[in-house]
Amino acid sequence: MTDTPTYKLDPAPQGEHAYSGPTRLERDSLGELPVPRDAYWGIHTERALINFPITGRSISVYSDLVNALAVVKQACARANREIGVLDPEKADLIDRVCRRIRGGELHDQFKVGVIQGGAGTSTNMNTNEVIANACLVELGHRKGSYEHFSPIDDVNRSQSTNDTYPTSIKVAMAFTLRRLLDELTLLTDAFDAKATEFRDVLKVGRTQLQDAVPMTLGQEFRGFAVTLREDRDRLEETIAWLSEVNLGATAIGTGITADPRYAEAACRHLADLTGLPIVAAADLIEATSDTGVFMTLSGTLKRCAAKLSKICNDLRLLSSGPQAGLGEITLPPKQAGSSIMPGKVNPVIPEVVNQVAFAVIGSDATVTAAAEAGQLQLNAFEPVIAHQILQSLHWMTQACLTLRVNCVDGIEANRERLDLMVGTSVGVVTALTPYIGYAASAKLAHEALTGHQSIADLVVEAGLMDRERVEKLLQPARLSGLQPVTQAIPVIPMPEAPAPAGDAR
Repeated sequence: MTDTPTYKLDPAPQGEHAYSGPTRLERDSLGELPVPRDAYWGIHTERALINFPITGRSISVYSDLVNALAVVKQACARANREIGVLDPEKADLIDRVCRRIRGGELHDQFKVGVIQGGAGTSTNMNTNEVIANACLVELGHRKGSYEHFSPIDDVNRSQSTNDTYPTSIKVAMAFTLRRLLDELTLLTDAFDAKATEFRDVLKVGRTQLQDAVPMTLGQEFRGFAVTLREDRDRLEETIAWLSEVNLGATAIGTGITADPRYAEAACRHLADLTGLPIVAAADLIEATSDTGVFMTLSGTLKRCAAKLSKICNDLRLLSSGPQAGLGEITLPPKQAGSSIMPGKVNPVIPEVVNQVAFAVIGSDATVTAAAEAGQLQLNAFEPVIAHQILQSLHWMTQACLTLRVNCVDGIEANRERLDLMVGTSVGVVTALTPYIGYAASAKLAHEALTGHQSIADLVVEAGLMDRERVEKLLQPARLSGLQPVTQAIPVIPMPEAPAPAGDAR
């Protein structure tokens, strides 16, 4: 058994890479370069490794992008075979290799950095070279013998980076977005489940961090679910926009080098392979230069991240303490919170989700700047757009997962503390103002604040209402609005109570 060669990448004095293992020599229009002998990539990829040593992260960190690149090449090969511009055996071989890549093979050969110049040319050529060399191996030829199978003439037939790359990143975003939608659905369901669990737990609502009127903890958690569901629906709408592609546009949208039948065939095959509602853009020149859909997706994602972060802020506030804070809920303890204070437990899960939201918000600014900077018939900055959006989608997916599993599912209500807070809350007085008047209610509120007595006790002591009536008016369902008491919605009959102040009856 022969050991697989390993290659150590070091900058050479001439700006080339020195490899410790055996190499092969490849040639392009700029000259010659050594490439690792067993590598599936070629000289175009090698130049990108030299030119763009920026992030230390290759495009293979986004498996959805690699799979999208493969499925686009697969669709293109099928279209070229259908219209008769590519040998059927070569087309079928490309198809087979692309299926292998989509199955998880060769992902480590997608080496170019996520940030690169050239509007994605290096990514497209990395893909072409990997597929071509995999085809060569299947045919029994050595890697790099492109006279038998060409990365450009065969794999890239009827294509340009300028149509295959933006199509691929749209498909990759749709793939990744689907997983985020699934996690958002599960997170929404988790908040809904807590809303049901806490439906009868009365608490004090707050505005501007000051006590307001009563509500239930269930209502609060239901609000979290509703707002996330709205954002999930808005994100899902972007899949249709991502599915409008410029495949067949080639260099700038005129379709030069592509058969007139090619665009329709390629889009049709891509739709069949991905299950996405792929359609060709109405104007391929406009579609090749326009990056509006990326701003739409990024902006919608930012909205969702900001609202999710607000929810996490609320969870941290509601669980603050546990003794000297609000302490209304308890989050599941996940790790020791201090290297110096014994027993301290911090809300680490909401905190990490907050930080993901901050990153998504920053990514949206990058996407906006890159979209604005596009010039004439092409936007050269799509690589950074792709990187930022794919990262944001992935991070948000993982954030929703950890928030649900490691936090929301295990939240508990501190019922005794909530009962005590509601019983002494001046906000409860608001429910009595229609019956005893604002002035009397304000006096009771002041007494409750200074004496820490329950509102019900103060009302009875003041002779404003008997115990039975005040307790009826201060029922949890009535205080929280679960039992309608206004003329805007049907009124459920209530026991007779003193007429509201100012009533002329």
